[in-house]
Amino acid sequence: MCGIAGWATPDDPDPEVVAAMLAALAHRGPDGEGRHVGAGIALGMRRLAIVDVAGGAQPVFSEDGTVVAVLNGEIYNHGRLRADLLARGHRLASGSDSECLVHLYEEHGDDLVRHLHGMFAFAIWDAPARRLLLGRDRVGKKPLFWRPAAGGVQFASELKAFLADPRFPRAVDPAAVDGFLTCAYVPGPGSIWRDVRRVEPGTVLSWQAGAIRGHRYHTPPLAPVAVAGFDEAAAELRERLTEATRLRLIGERPIGVLLSGGLDSSAVLAAVARQHAGPVPTFTIGFEDAATDERRFARAAARHYGADHHEWVLGPDVVDLLDDLGRQFDEPFADSSAIATFYLARMAARHVTVVLNGDGGDECFGGYDRYGAMVGGSRVTLPGPAGALAVRLGGALARSAGGARLRRAGRLLELAGRPPADRYAALMSVFEPARLARLYTAEFARLVGAADPVRHLREAWAQAAGQSLIDRMLTVDQRTYLAGDLLPKMDLATMAHGVEARSPFLDQDLMAWAARLPAGYKVAGGSGKRLLKHAMRDWLPAELIDRPKAGFGVPMDDWLRGRLRPLAWDLLTDRTARQRGVFRPQQVRRLLAELDDGQRHGRRIWAMVQLESWYRRFADRPPALSVPGTDLGGQRCSP
Repeated sequence: MCGIAGWATPDDPDPEVVAAMLAALAHRGPDGEGRHVGAGIALGMRRLAIVDVAGGAQPVFSEDGTVVAVLNGEIYNHGRLRADLLARGHRLASGSDSECLVHLYEEHGDDLVRHLHGMFAFAIWDAPARRLLLGRDRVGKKPLFWRPAAGGVQFASELKAFLADPRFPRAVDPAAVDGFLTCAYVPGPGSIWRDVRRVEPGTVLSWQAGAIRGHRYHTPPLAPVAVAGFDEAAAELRERLTEATRLRLIGERPIGVLLSGGLDSSAVLAAVARQHAGPVPTFTIGFEDAATDERRFARAAARHYGADHHEWVLGPDVVDLLDDLGRQFDEPFADSSAIATFYLARMAARHVTVVLNGDGGDECFGGYDRYGAMVGGSRVTLPGPAGALAVRLGGALARSAGGARLRRAGRLLELAGRPPADRYAALMSVFEPARLARLYTAEFARLVGAADPVRHLREAWAQAAGQSLIDRMLTVDQRTYLAGDLLPKMDLATMAHGVEARSPFLDQDLMAWAARLPAGYKVAGGSGKRLLKHAMRDWLPAELIDRPKAGFGVPMDDWLRGRLRPLAWDLLTDRTARQRGVFRPQQVRRLLAELDDGQRHGRRIWAMVQLESWYRRFADRPPALSVPGTDLGGQRCSP
C-alpha cells in the first residue's frame, strides 16, 4: 500500500517535480520511498510496508530492467501468480505482490489486469516502447488521477500531488462545482480541476507517442443465474465472506476491524474472529446525540466475539479536526460521515496498520432505505402534467413544517411524479436544480451553463438497462455513489494516518456472485439485505440483525445550529465568500436563517461550507514559485 506518482513525456520530465509530488504523498507511505528516472520517465512511490516488509521495496523491474512498475494496493492472489510466473521461467527477486506486475505485463500486456484479484492502482513503464500504462481495480478501491503535461502524462494517487508542480494551472471546473453541490462529492470521470481526470474503475489507460487511449476491461455481470434455495444461498454467502476475509488477513502488520455497529461491519468481525488468533482489535465512534449513537450495537458485536474494543465519542467541538480533514480531502467533499471515519482511522492507527470494514454490504445486498422508496414509487407513475403537479405539490409538503409524517408523504408524492432515472437522481441529490438556480449568481450560472450535474447517474442508469429495478439501483450505486463517495472517503481518511483499509464485501468474486442472485434475495416486502440477515443469524446476536438501518453520518443539523453555527455563518457570509461570485449573499443568509428556524438544511449548508473551505485552502493560493520538498532523502532506484 502506498502513494504513487510520475510523469512520462516525449522528452525527459523534470525529476525534481516528481520528487515534490511524492513528498506531497508522504502520509500514504511513511515507511520509505523509491524513485526511478529514465529516458522519458520519472516515477516513484511512498511505501506503507505490509507485505514482504523487508524486501518489498518499489519500483519493481523486469529481469532486464526494461519494464518498471509502481503499485498502490494489494494483489490478494499474488501467491498463485508468483507460482505460475516462476513455472514460466521468470525470476522474482522478492516476496512482494508488486513484482508480479512487470512479469504479468511481459506475458499478457494490457490484459494483465484480468489476472489480478485485489485492490490496486498501478503504473507500468515499458522503456523500449516508451509507453506508460495506468490501471485501476474493478470497483475503484484505490484512486488514480492523471493530466496532460508537456506533451505527456502526469499521474498521482491524490490531487494534491499535482499542486507540487509550479506549472500546474489551478483552474476550477464550474461544472464540477455544480456536480459537487448536487451529489456531495465531485462526480467522475473529471475532477474539481479542469485539467485533471480520474482513471475510472475497471479501466486501463495508455500513453505512447502523444496518444492517450483507454478502455474498460471490467463490466459487472448483469444476467441472474439459477441458485439453490434461500438456506443454501445463505450458507454459500458465509463461505464466500469467510474466504474474502481470509484473503484480507495477509500481511506482517497488526490487523483490526472498524466497527460501526451495523450488520455489515459486524459480519466482517465475525468472519475475522473465526480466523484470527487472539482477541480482534475493534474501533468505533459514538456521538453525544442518542439518536445517532450506535456504540451499544458495536459493543454487543465486540462482546460477542471477545474483541479488544476501543471507542470514542465525537462531539461538534471538532474545528481542529475539520482543518486536518480539509487538508487531506483535496476535492470538496460533503459526506459528513467523513468526520467520523477520519477520527476512527486516527484512533485505529495507534494500535494497528490494517483495518477491515463493512464497505460494500449495502451496495451488494440492498441495504439502503431508498431501494424501498424507489420500489414504492414505481407502483405509481403519473404521466405528463399530473407528474409535474405531483412534483410541485410533493416538494412543498416535503419542505413544510407539518411534521415528519407529512414530509415523508410529500417526498413519496414528489418521487412518484418523476420518471425512474430522475427519481433515483432526486434521492441521491443534496441540492435540487431549482434551489441551486436560486442560489447561484448570474455569472456563475452562466459558467455552469447547461452542464448536467447527474449525468454520471443517468449514464449508469442507462447502462444497467435490462436488470430488475433493485439490481439496477445496486449496479448504479456501485458505479457512482460507492466509487465516488464511499471509497474515496475511506481511502483518504485511512491513508492520512498510514492505515490500510480492506473491504471483504468488495471482493470481486463475492460481488460478482451477489450481482447474479435473484433480486428478491436482496430486497422484498420493504425489507433489505434479506439474504445477508438470514446468513448472519448463525454468527450474530438477533439484536444486531433485527434492527433498523442506520447511517454513519454526524447530526449535522444540530451541530450547525449549535457549536458549528459561528463557523458556518462566518465562512459563508464574510467578504471573501461574497466576492467568490458563486452564491447570492441574500440567498445564503436566507438558507442559514431557515436552518436556525428548524428546516433541515444541514447537508446543504455543510456542502457550502466544505466548498468555501476548499477554495480557500487549495484554489485561492497562488502556484508555488519554486518546487518544494526536493531534498527528500529518498531512495533512487535503478534496475
